[in-house]
Amino acid sequence: MAIMVDQSTRVLVQGITGREGRARARLMREYGTNVVAGCTPGRGGEVVDGTPVYDTVAEAVEAHGPFDASVIYVPAPLVKDAALESIAAGVGLTVLVGDRVPVWDVMEIARAAQRRGVQFLGPNTLGVLSVGRGVLGMIGGRAASAREWFRPGPVGVVSRSGGMTASTGYYLCRAGIGLTTLVHVGGDSIVGMPLPEVVQRFQEDPETSLIAMFGEIGGSQEERVADMLASGQVTKPVVAYIGGRAATSGVRFSHAGAIVEGGRGTHEGKVAALRRAGATVVDTFDELPAAVGAVLGGVHG
Repeated sequence: MAIMVDQSTRVLVQGITGREGRARARLMREYGTNVVAGCTPGRGGEVVDGTPVYDTVAEAVEAHGPFDASVIYVPAPLVKDAALESIAAGVGLTVLVGDRVPVWDVMEIARAAQRRGVQFLGPNTLGVLSVGRGVLGMIGGRAASAREWFRPGPVGVVSRSGGMTASTGYYLCRAGIGLTTLVHVGGDSIVGMPLPEVVQRFQEDPETSLIAMFGEIGGSQEERVADMLASGQVTKPVVAYIGGRAATSGVRFSHAGAIVEGGRGTHEGKVAALRRAGATVVDTFDELPAAVGAVLGGVHG
């Protein structure tokens, strides 16, 4: 079982006629993703690499039936309207790849998704890749490199950093540890599916035995994962690395959502909360593969 995407997931690409949308849709298809249709206002009737294009999401739904996921490749000022269109059409998961999306736009998207009973990933996300099954977004780059880097196995990867999502998966696989799904939640201060929601998905996935998490300073996502472990809501082992040890108050570390303000969201606080809850937290990223291997050996031993 994969979380969020597999070979059967019916995918719509919004902004498919743009340079980025066209290139990424091709890569998703080459990895095995079921890209059914695309959508760009004013470009309906065109065909992009064999994929039919419609003016609106509603027209695509009328022609092909419901979609499980939509991936949006449009400039930041247009993300809100594209996301609201996907949500209104009842698409189960909308992936917001774009960065610099205004926070008030994200809040409006979140309210609409909650009302409609659907979910969104991002913004500022590389997406999600279920190993050997499908990808939404751009994790792993070219399909050939994604197949080479990521091997199937029992570990789920979730991260607040796009680059470190891929790097975590790559170094785990180099250490002989295979993966179920890699998820980049997005680097902004407000995201649709933060770490706790993805960790819960992995908890419910029978093929995932261990969760590898790359966290950062700022916000409370990691502390909320710790609460889930402490309460027994999450029973699978979590091995984590928290970036930003050297950051001081008011300094942003890498992403818009990774900033310590007023002593909240500190590296020390996150590490302490996770360790108290029973997670294994490594001091350096280089230690992560060995720690995952050791904990996984205990689980499967």
